[in-house]
Amino acid sequence: MGLTPIVCIAQDYIHEKPVDDLRLRKVILELRDNKTEHLSGYLPLVPGMPLLLTENIATELGLSNVTQGIFRQLVYDEPPEDVRYHNQNFPPNPKFITQPKYALVEFPSCKLNEKLAQLSSKIVPIAVSEQTFLFDTKELLPENVTKAAKINKKTTKLTVKRKALPLISPYSMTIHKSQGQTLDKIIVDLVMPPGPLKLASVYVPLSRVKRLDDLLIIRPFEFATLPVKPSTAKIEELKRLDRIAQNTRKRFQFIA
Repeated sequence: MGLTPIVCIAQDYIHEKPVDDLRLRKVILELRDNKTEHLSGYLPLVPGMPLLLTENIATELGLSNVTQGIFRQLVYDEPPEDVRYHNQNFPPNPKFITQPKYALVEFPSCKLNEKLAQLSSKIVPIAVSEQTFLFDTKELLPENVTKAAKINKKTTKLTVKRKALPLISPYSMTIHKSQGQTLDKIIVDLVMPPGPLKLASVYVPLSRVKRLDDLLIIRPFEFATLPVKPSTAKIEELKRLDRIAQNTRKRFQFIA
């Protein structure tokens, strides 16, 4: 398509100063977003790709955490010099952006009655957000230094302030993250991790699409994953609802 891939790089600060140690910066950028208050270190962007909000922007307009959108354009300042990052997950020769201002994202479900000035309908600018999180440096320190810090009761944790766009790519997500969403097509893994089986772990992913044809189960799984024996309380509640339904049909002469 002739599009240059864009990668937004988060800006991290310790004691109000940019992280300039290359090794430390690389490790912090590669942290999973569930450890960085849901601000990604790297955010690849291509016009037309789907995105999810990771913060409540304007709940009254339907712009809240996990709202689905479509990336349209990035507005940013050019860095004073060419920026390069080495990461095997990136395609060849992407454009690295370290000073984003905002992303223009189309939200089909947005409740804006009128389009914003100079923007198409349903397109909203999403500005850079700021969050603070803790990073434990013990993995980077020699073992003797870590032990000495523990003996002297000194913390090995750093407080990091991150500035980044509150957006993620939803090409893959946890079951928890998918709750409440209706998706066009999904691939689901029903091989559950060890531990007690929760009904929501099965029900939620299987009910994200409207048609069975839009669901693909990626690998074989134990059939015992599906049947879950309802509790006595649930059975009684189902019976109660069934009695109400039958009485309603009789009262209003509905055809069963």
